[in-house]
Amino acid sequence: MARLSFSDRLLRWYDQFGRHDLPWQQQRSPYRVWLAEIMLQQTQVATVIPYYLRFMQAFPDVASLATAPLERVLELWSGLGYYSRARNLHKAARVIDAEFDGEFPNNIDQVMALPGIGQSTAGAILAQARQQRHAILDGNVKRVLCRYHAVEGWPSKAAVQKQLWRYAEQHTPEERVDDYTQAIMDLGATVCTRSSPRCQQCPLQIDCIAYGRNHVKRYPSPRPRKALPIKAVRFLILTDRATGRIMLEKRPPSGIWGGLWSLPEADLDDDIQRLCQQRWDMKVLGNQDQRAFRHSFSHYHLDITPCRVQVQAIGSAVNDQGEVTWCCSQDAVQRALATPVARIIREHA
Repeated sequence: MARLSFSDRLLRWYDQFGRHDLPWQQQRSPYRVWLAEIMLQQTQVATVIPYYLRFMQAFPDVASLATAPLERVLELWSGLGYYSRARNLHKAARVIDAEFDGEFPNNIDQVMALPGIGQSTAGAILAQARQQRHAILDGNVKRVLCRYHAVEGWPSKAAVQKQLWRYAEQHTPEERVDDYTQAIMDLGATVCTRSSPRCQQCPLQIDCIAYGRNHVKRYPSPRPRKALPIKAVRFLILTDRATGRIMLEKRPPSGIWGGLWSLPEADLDDDIQRLCQQRWDMKVLGNQDQRAFRHSFSHYHLDITPCRVQVQAIGSAVNDQGEVTWCCSQDAVQRALATPVARIIREHA
């Protein structure tokens, strides 16, 4: 009897052991799947689910997302990280609403042209929501294929990625492509995991080259190591003596934490009294640095020193000015804040 194919074995496993009750699997529409795929980029399912449910309640369709203020979108995204995903989601919704009459496009090239959507995400959306045959290659799939075929080299290197796309295309079936797409992601997330793979439960074990050679943990090859640069910054907790409110500034629309509210920044060697006087017309009544902590990004470390600054706000500085607002700490943490900013407010404001 002929041996079952890669996809047949994977689908048999999925029918019995795969995840079938994820929120975006219910009434699979392109919008629901798209939102999930964007949220799941570099984020675990368990973390995503509560964000996804809140997002769907606030924005049940493309039109509601397209017409929402970006700040509201960022508020609901706050804490999920990688905020460019939220900004691109909002931009793409506006494109779909304006150019496709609110209907998610059906052509993969049109989908890939939308902000924030690459080839793998586009394929995953159309495969799961429209049953179109497209291969995918997210992090979980790369790990499965690297081990199954013993692919050498860092998976994000262009030549290695090209090879992985060939394998992904080769294994994608003509039928049940929606289930297959979820199945291979599930296998990577729950069985063929990064640190503790459960090979005895893997439906692909019999043909897995890495397993056969007892080299499972060798694949995929790690990213070439390089020392990350370190940047240092002081975050100012400006507190108005008269009201007890703290000041937040809106960050520029692009760059780190673009469009989010934040505590004002200062260099470590800045004169706080002079800075507050010149920049905001405030008199500093006292300031004290708190214990520094590190927040790491993929490309650098940020060493943050919170600084509590009691001020006497003078003139217009105490009023909302569009890009500046004053609020109590309880209200501040409800806004669209980056995780380390929210942490500082909770611990020190």
